[in-house]
Parts: sequence; structure tokens; C-alpha cells
Amino acid sequence: MTLPATFVIDSPGDAARAAELRRVKLLATSVLAATFAIFLAARTLLPLHPVFGFIAAFAEAATIGGLADWYAVVALFKRPLGLPIPHTAIIQSNQHRIADKLGEFIEKHFLEAAPVEAKLRQIDFGAFIADWLRDHKRSEDLARFALRLLPEAVAATETSGLMTFVSRRITAQLMAIDLAPLAAGTLRAFVKEGRHSGLLDDILRAVHQTMTQAETMAMIREKIRAELPTLLKLYRADKFLVNKIVASATAFFEEVRNDPAHPFRGEFDRMVLTFVDRLGTDPSYAERIQGLKRDLLARPELAGLARHIWANARSFFERSASGETQVLEQYLVRMFVKAGEALAGDAELRTEINQGLVTVLRTVIAEQKSGVSTFISDQVKSWDMGQLISLIEINIGRDLQYIRFNGSLIGGLAGLALYTLEYLLRLL
Repeated sequence: MTLPATFVIDSPGDAARAAELRRVKLLATSVLAATFAIFLAARTLLPLHPVFGFIAAFAEAATIGGLADWYAVVALFKRPLGLPIPHTAIIQSNQHRIADKLGEFIEKHFLEAAPVEAKLRQIDFGAFIADWLRDHKRSEDLARFALRLLPEAVAATETSGLMTFVSRRITAQLMAIDLAPLAAGTLRAFVKEGRHSGLLDDILRAVHQTMTQAETMAMIREKIRAELPTLLKLYRADKFLVNKIVASATAFFEEVRNDPAHPFRGEFDRMVLTFVDRLGTDPSYAERIQGLKRDLLARPELAGLARHIWANARSFFERSASGETQVLEQYLVRMFVKAGEALAGDAELRTEINQGLVTVLRTVIAEQKSGVSTFISDQVKSWDMGQLISLIEINIGRDLQYIRFNGSLIGGLAGLALYTLEYLLRLL
């Protein structure tokens, strides 16, 4: 079973802690050996003077305390002296139970809805996003990242059949639109705003300019000349009639254009409104518009135009991704920076973003916390406990070794106190 790379002891800090652990272990063992040696020497010298009894009691208890704590520290991780003593190598023996309890503990105490929501509400996601986007360098990196993905996204779109699906859906949606009521409503709003009066003025102006052109007058004259009797042609009646018609028409156009209350304008309004009403209610009009729409959508030129536009867009995306053109990248950078600046100045929007992200993340964590617990448990179960224990010892073993010093000191003092009590009782 392979240990995760994070457990590899290869940093200078790990090496220094390992060396310090070895030093403290050697010192603790030396203290244990020293107390045992003092005990032996004191017991030997006890006949010479009663004080050696106190020294021997202290050293004996200190040795026992040191041994007991050495056993306790070693038994937490390993089997003392490699002997199969019950209730030793506690961590190794309970790896699966520890893994399950650790996962359960994290799920209950770290991933509960209340503390998770409280912690999420402390984070200003909106401000973070705004500051991130306002940084020009970060926006450039984001734009380049998006552009690198564009060609792959385009290729995936083409090969996945998504384009065909989208084009069919768009066509279906366009076919489902009833254009007659839509056109009628648009025209009715157009008339209500009085914009049709301007359109009438433009039409009258265009007709006036057309009729006063030499080419138009020549064409009308030829038409009239062809219809006139031969006798009138000799008196150039055609020219007279053309001039009269043009003069009358232009005079009429000028009257309508200059008089907002001209009766012709009222007739034009009624004509337009009548057309709008028929457009919205007459089935024949609706059928004609639907027919025009079907004919337009069925024309192969439209599909060819769509393919041509898509090919140009794909080429532009590829050139932008390769760096051949910087237009799209610069546009994206400006867009991201402006979005960040706008977000920074909109406290209400930042609040909405924060609330939305808190709701989403809270829901995700609530739905996935059991999975997180299981993941942690499975990970701990898969660890190489031998290497993991070595890592734990390196990081906290130095403090555990001081338990041995404390054991020797406390044990020695306890032994000295008991021996002193015993000595005093013997004197009585």
C-alpha cells in the first residue's frame, strides 16, 4: 500500500525534528539508566549511612516511573521490545475504528449546517471576486485561459452533434412563434408613439424627390405620349400634362408635410390602424406571414449563411487562442476588469452574490458531508500506519518523550515521600 506523498519525510524541518527526537530519546534513556545506576549504588552504600536509603528510594521510584512511562509512550505506537503484549500498538490495532470515528467526528462537529453557514457568512465572496477581477494581470490570465479552451469547446460542439441539436431547436422555436400578433402589437405601438407620421413624411419626401428627377419625368412623359391622340402630340400636350401632374403632386406632398392636421394624415392613420387590426385578427394575413416565415427558414441560402458565419467565428477563435490576434483577448480583459469595478461599486449585488453562494455551498456541503466522512475514513484506512506513526512521532514525539522525564521525576518524588513516611513510622 503506497503512502500519500504528503507523508514523505524530505523537508529540512522534518529532518531537524527527527534529529531532535533522537536527541531527546537518548537523553530520556540516559536519565533512566542514570536513575537505575544511582539506585544500585545507593543500595550498596546504604549500610554506611541512612541518607543512602532516601537516595535509593528516590532512584528506585524514578526508575520505575521512567520505565512505566516509556512503556506507555511506546505502547501507543508500537509493541514494546516487539513483544505481543495485549493492548499495545494501540494506533495500529485500532486503525479502522479510528478512521471511522475521525470521519464521524468531522461530519458531526465540522460539517453541521449551523457552523458551516456561520463560517460561510463571514466570507465576502462578492468583494473577493471584485478584487480578483479588477486586478488587470489576473483578468489577463483568465482571458488567456478562456481563449485556450475555446478551440476545444468549438471542436467538441461540432463533433458532439450539439450544433445540429441547437439549430433544430432554434428552427423549431422560430416556427412556433406566431408572427401575426407580434407584428400587429409592434405596429400598434409604433402608431401609438406617432412614429408612423415620420414614416409618412419620409415616404412623401422620397416620392417628391423621385418625381422631380429628369429620368422619372421623361418616363412619365413617354407613357402619357403613348396614350394621347396623335393630334395632341403635335401641340406638345404631353409635356404640359407631365408638368401639371408633377406640380400638383409636389404641391400636395408639401401641403401634407407642412400641415400636421391635414385630412390625408387622418386617412393614413385610419388606413394603418385598419391594417394593424386585420393583421392581428384576419387568419389569411396570419397564414401569409407564416408562409413567408416557412419559405425563409427553408431556403438553403440561410443554412449556408449560418455555416459561413460559424466557420468565420471558429477561425477567429483559433487565431485568438494562438495569439495571432489580440482583439478578443483585449475585449475579454476589459470586460472582466469592468465587471470587477462594477461589482466593487454595487454593494447590493455583492450581498446577493454572497447570499447565493452561501445557500449553494451550504446545500452542497449538507448533501455531501456523509460522502466527505466516508472519504476521510477510507483514506485513513488506506494509509501505511508504520510510516504514518513515524511521521506522528517526528512531529509530537519530542513532547511525548518529556512524559518519560516527568514520570521519572514524579515517580522519584513519590517514592521519596513514601520512604520518608515509612522511615518516620519506624522511628515512632
